[in-house]
Amino acid sequence: MNKYANFDLLILVEWLLDNLNEEEIHFIFELKERRYDNSSTMYCTQFMKKDWHQRLGGDVHADAMMDRIVHNAVWFDTGDKNIREFEAKMN
Repeated sequence: MNKYANFDLLILVEWLLDNLNEEEIHFIFELKERRYDNSSTMYCTQFMKKDWHQRLGGDVHADAMMDRIVHNAVWFDTGDKNIREFEAKMN
C-alpha cells in the first residue's frame, strides 16, 4: 500500500475495466485516502463518470471515493471515437 501511496503520479490504466470484489474496493478506498490532497492520480478508462459509482460497489465507500476523485479533478473527454476500431482499419 505504501509503495502506491507514495508515487507523485499514479496512473490507473483500464480503470474499472473488471468487476471488483470487496477486497479490491477496500484497497482502492484506502489508497485514495492516503493519496488524497498529497499526490496526483490519473484514471484512464472507457467508462463514463456516471458509471463509476456503481462499478465501485455503489455503497458508502463508493460515495467517499467518488467524492475524493471528482473534487479538484481535471477531465479530458476524448469523445466517442473508438481508437481500437480506428487502428484495425489502418492495419
